[in-house]
Amino acid sequence: MSLEEAPHSKTGAKLVYMANQIATFFKTQPQAEAAQGVATHINKFWEPRMRRQFFEIVDQGESGLHPLVLEAVPLIHRPDTAKKD
Repeated sequence: MSLEEAPHSKTGAKLVYMANQIATFFKTQPQAEAAQGVATHINKFWEPRMRRQFFEIVDQGESGLHPLVLEAVPLIHRPDTAKKD
């Protein structure tokens, strides 16, 4: 089973954990800057495969993601789903 087929697998849970850690770091920033900070970090440091699985988790709903991560979702670059890394 690929990562894309099991977004709530161990790897999916790890991505949720990592995204929530990023949100915890940025939540002390002013609100407008906090969401942008989360998005910038994910865009800069997460490879397309990670972001692809992240969006699968987001799209399924009930993700367990911190509200700040969910606020940042529109600012995070969604990788092309046709390309598999």
